[in-house]
This record gives sequence, C-alpha cells and structure tokens, in this order.
Amino acid sequence: MAELVGTEPQTAAQARGHYLEAGVAAWFADRHPEWGVHKAGTYVHKERGWQLANPDRLICEAPPPTAAEDVDVRAVASALLEIKTDADGRDWGRPGTDEIPLYYMTQVQWYMDVLGLPVTYVAVLTGRLEFREYVVDYDPAAAAEMRLRGEAFIASLLLEEAPPLDTRKATYETLRRRHPMIDRERKHLVDTSLGVEVIDALQELETAQDRVTSAKSKLLAAMGTAYRAYFNGELLATRTAKGVNGVPYLKFEPNLPDVTDLVGAYL
Repeated sequence: MAELVGTEPQTAAQARGHYLEAGVAAWFADRHPEWGVHKAGTYVHKERGWQLANPDRLICEAPPPTAAEDVDVRAVASALLEIKTDADGRDWGRPGTDEIPLYYMTQVQWYMDVLGLPVTYVAVLTGRLEFREYVVDYDPAAAAEMRLRGEAFIASLLLEEAPPLDTRKATYETLRRRHPMIDRERKHLVDTSLGVEVIDALQELETAQDRVTSAKSKLLAAMGTAYRAYFNGELLATRTAKGVNGVPYLKFEPNLPDVTDLVGAYL
C-alpha cells in the first residue's frame, strides 16, 4: 500500500481459483435453490473508509449493487458466499462446520464486519474434485481485534513506518522485490549483531540439514521396497520416482504432527 514494492504476479493457484469460481458458485446454487446467489462487488464500510470488502457472492433475492460506499448490504443480503479451490484439502475440517484455514477465517470475518452480515458460507473444491460446504458465524471479538490491527497498519503507512521484520517467507520475498536493481559498485558493512546472527543461523541450518539427511537415509533403509511409511496411524512419507527408470526418493507429507505432541504421547 505504500507502493515500495511492485505488484506480485498471479500465481497458478490464484489463476485456477479464478477460472473455477463460476463452477463452484453454480454447484452451491444448485444445492440451495431456495436462495438467490448473486455476484458481488467491492464495498466500503460506512464509517471506516479504510475498511473494504469484495466478497465473491452475496446471498439475496435480487442482484445487489456491484460497488458502493454507502449501500446497506444488510438491507438486500442475508449472508456471504466465499468460493475457494484447494489442491490439497488437508487444512479443511468436516463439511458443515466452521473448520476452515485460518487465513480464510480471517478473510470472512473481515468481510462480515464490513458488511454487517451474520454468516458466511464457504464453498470449496478440492484437488480430488470433491465439493465441500462450510458455515462461519460472525465473531465480534475477532473482528474487533482485526480492526485494531488494521488501524495500526493504516497509522504506520501515514507515519511511513515499515512493519517489523518477521519469520514469514512472504516478508523475505517482499524484501527481495523492494530493490530490484543491483549496484555492483556499492558495498555494505554489516554490523556485529547482524553478522553474528546470519552466521549462526546458517551454521544451525547446515546442522539441521545433516540431521534431515541422516533421518531420511534411516527411513529409506527401513522401508526397503515399501511404497508408503506410516507412523502412529498417519501417513509419514511416500517412496516415489520420476519416470519408469527413475531412482526412488522420499516425499514427505506436508502437514506432519508437532513432535512435542508425539513425545508427550509416548512418554
């Protein structure tokens, strides 16, 4: 928003969601013929001009305005519909519940806070071509916390304050794009604190990589010709290969349990 970094290119996942949105919306509408499912636009909160929402669909009798700053969406709509696609689907709970990924929960709570609507339906298409439906109720406490953070963020823009650096990969990728030019004549002298931090982190990474290689070797030896490895009833890893004559390698599951929970369970 401070225009310090260029716009990110659209990802493959975002493109997939764009192309499939209409189909998932049609599926949801077929499941609920008693409701009107209409395309929505971008809306601004009546009192907080910095708080916007652009939901995928509104559930209402007649098509709503597509964009307005003073429209009372509550007068024309009863709920929101958000449409998602997820190639993995592991972060989603039982259909019919509000067990959706945190980043989507944050999004729909924000939208409901802007529009004053009490419930959002989330329709998702998984990588196995399975349609699922979830229901999320408005949480005033969560919305209030997000508003506070939003206000702090807007204030930081006005004061031209950069947010603190954190451990997220997105932060690192943003910083990469901030200075696309490379001045080969310029040198930067690293201070002691940062220099020690960088060297220490890289040495820890090397040690961790050695541990990973050792653990993978032990697992491969234990599996032999097995296709899958299970631990405590959960899939841990799969032996796979590229092509008919490819050499097998391990592919680990993306959402493994926390090791501290496992240690507690086996003490």
